[in-house]
Formats: sequence, C-alpha cells, structure tokens
Amino acid sequence: MAREAGHRVTGCDAGVYPPMSDQLRALGIELIEGFGADQLALKPDLFVIGNVVSRARTAQGQPKFPLMEAILESGRPYTSGPQWLSEHVLHAAAQPRHVLAVAGTHGKTTTTSMLSWILEAAGLQPGFLVGGVPLNFGVSARLGASTSATPRPLFVIEADEYDTAFFDKRSKFVHYRPRTALLNNLEFDHADIFDDLKAIERQFHHLVRTVPASGRVVVNQDEASLQRVLEQGCWSAVEGFGLNPDAPWRIEGPPHDFGIFRSGHKVAELRWDITGVHNQLNALAAMVAAEHVGVPPEVAAHALESFQNVRRRMEVRGQVAREGGAITVYDDFAHHPTAIRTTLDGLRRKVGSARILAVFEPRSNTMKLGTMKSQLPWSLEQADLAICHSGGLDWDAGEALQSMGDRAQVARTVDEAIQQVKLAARPGDHILCMSNGGFGNIHARLLQAL
Repeated sequence: MAREAGHRVTGCDAGVYPPMSDQLRALGIELIEGFGADQLALKPDLFVIGNVVSRARTAQGQPKFPLMEAILESGRPYTSGPQWLSEHVLHAAAQPRHVLAVAGTHGKTTTTSMLSWILEAAGLQPGFLVGGVPLNFGVSARLGASTSATPRPLFVIEADEYDTAFFDKRSKFVHYRPRTALLNNLEFDHADIFDDLKAIERQFHHLVRTVPASGRVVVNQDEASLQRVLEQGCWSAVEGFGLNPDAPWRIEGPPHDFGIFRSGHKVAELRWDITGVHNQLNALAAMVAAEHVGVPPEVAAHALESFQNVRRRMEVRGQVAREGGAITVYDDFAHHPTAIRTTLDGLRRKVGSARILAVFEPRSNTMKLGTMKSQLPWSLEQADLAICHSGGLDWDAGEALQSMGDRAQVARTVDEAIQQVKLAARPGDHILCMSNGGFGNIHARLLQAL
C-alpha cells in the first residue's frame, strides 16, 4: 500500500518464501535477505518494524537483529506496521476510511477475502489488507477508492490479536479503530504471549471499546468466549450470527447449497464450490458485515458464488495421474488443532470415502511449545493416515499421536515425510499438506516424487 501511495519501499527478512516473495518482487519492492546494520545506509524516512523483530541475542551474545540495534543507536525514526497503517491509510486526516475489521482465531484471511470480494462485486471499490493472496484479486493489499455510494472509502482488514511490536505489546487490531468489527470465533492460541484464554478475551474487548456508537459489532453467538467479551461492555449495535436456530442471522443446508436467514426469514441462498461448515459461517459473517455498509444479502450471496478463495486455503497444487484414479496434492495454512480438524472435515465432505493423507508440521509458536499437542489426535480424526514433521520440536510427536496407532507416523525431516507419503500413497488418494510456513516446498517435491 505504501508503494501504491507513491513511496519507495524496501524490506528485509530472513527466508522469505512464496507467495509473498513473488508478489513483492512483482510490485518492484526490493527484498534484502537478513537484518544487517549496513541497511542503515539506505537512509529511509521511516523504518517500519515488524513484530518478528526483537532485542534478542544469540548464544554468543550478538544481536539477532543488528539493524534494529543500529536504528536505536542512531535515533532514526521508526514505527510499527499497524501504527503506520492507522496514521497513513485507515485514519489519515486527508482521507479517513470506514474500517471493517475481521477478527477471530480462525478464518480471518478467508473471511476478509470474502468480505472484500462482496464489496468489490457490489461496486464499492474497497481497499483491503489480507494475510494471504485472495485469488479474486491476485494481490494482498490495495488502497481502494471512494464512490458515489461511499464518500468515506471502505477498507477491509484482517485484524490480528497478536502483539504489535517489541515496543508495543498491544494487539495489532487495537490500532485499526473499526466502524464495523467482525468477531468470528475465539479460542486459546499464541501461547508464547498469552497466558490463557481470558487474556485474549481482554484484548478482544479492547477492540470492542474502539467501535463507535454508530458502528456494528458482528459476533458469532455460538462462541461462549465472545459472549464473555461483550459482557465486559459494548457500546455499539450488535448483530449475532451462528448455527443456533435462535441466532438473528443463521444458515440452513449443506456447505455447497444453503439458505441465509435473518430473524427467521430467508433472505438469500448460496450455491458454491467452497467446502466446510466453517466456510458457511465465514460467508455468513461476511454478509452480515457487508449489510452494515448497504450491501443486501442477496447481492452478497451472488458475489460469493464467484469467490475463488485464497492461496494456501485448500489450494490444489497438482495431480499425479494413476491407473485407478489421480492422486491430488493440496496446500493449506491450517496449523491450530481446530483449524486442522475443520479443514480435514471440509475435505472429507468433498471427497467422501476416498483416502486422505494429512501431512503437517506443528510450526506456529503455540504448537512448537507443545501447548496443544494433546488435541492433535482429535484434530486428525478424519485422516486415514497422518504424517507429522517433527523437526525442531522439543516434545515427542510420536507420543502425542500414539492413540492413533498405525494411522499416524512421524518424520524427522521433510525428505523423510516425502518418502513416507510415497510409500503410502495409492491411486485416488488426497494428500493434504498443512503448515503456516513454506514447509520445505513439500508440495512441489511430493508431486515430483509421486
């Protein structure tokens, strides 16, 4: 967005991987590998600091992020990503925007993409910032524009509860000050920075506190944790949705063809190819948020019929022809046990009795800590075979998956995981790879190996 606004932008990170690395290069944004202090010579007007950066030291006592130390020593100006975004885009004095923020433990990226596409299809030209690449747009972010229907431009943002920066420990979404806040679900996550669910609920309430009285809080009524958030205080209109028959907004029907009901009256119907009950709820949430800015449910449902999802959300990476049926390889971002379970459930509904091989790595900070290892067998119930890449874990993945018997295997390396899949795969199988990282390019390598 800074590039689109006319600024010259460079960036540095360690081990950048597709699709983000490809997208940045296509936009003409120079990527620098590593955090060397020599980058001070670029002399930018402002350093925007991501929340991966810290004051950490290596075992030898050297700074892990030399550039950050150089910025502090030199006194050069710096800010966080969320604060830059708020001051220069969302609430810029010259052009303040109507912010629609999508929060939740799961489904933020998909729901943000759905909402952005609904508004786009309705001709409202929204800006957006998504933590992935929505296939309908091909880019993760844009500034958007005003229209005759929206003198204050609309901006849809994925609102993350993770902390802002090493110098600002508030959740990122506190900076966004939305007029429409969507609270999709809430479970315990981010065990590296939150002690318990109550601590995350408090941060969600900080978000609710920032919504104006004329705003709307769209909330999943099936979630007790979100009800506790609202019980701490809410000063805006609330629109509830969920699976419960008593929910003001609810759905009825299977994931591929279902009705949308408001106060007991059917207001739209949606037929599409997206799988999973979780995506039905994501769609419903996006429609309720869109209705707040004037998009009727039937218009939103029509838009979602052409929704193409997001890169790395049940994305088919390729097929290998075999006599008796092709083997299909998927890529998905799922990494929390609930997300793994719902992703597998969606695929199971799609493929019926066909075999599913789930290949995953517990890569998030929470999963690396082993906080949720006991939930893994539950999350993998729909898989015929689960293969866990255990590299870098301090806990015993084999022990955690022991209750699954011969339906679970552990691989110490990506190469070993590929070999295990190669030995196990049969014609007609569906191989689902799940990780919130690059996973050693396992998808392409699996297709080649098979």
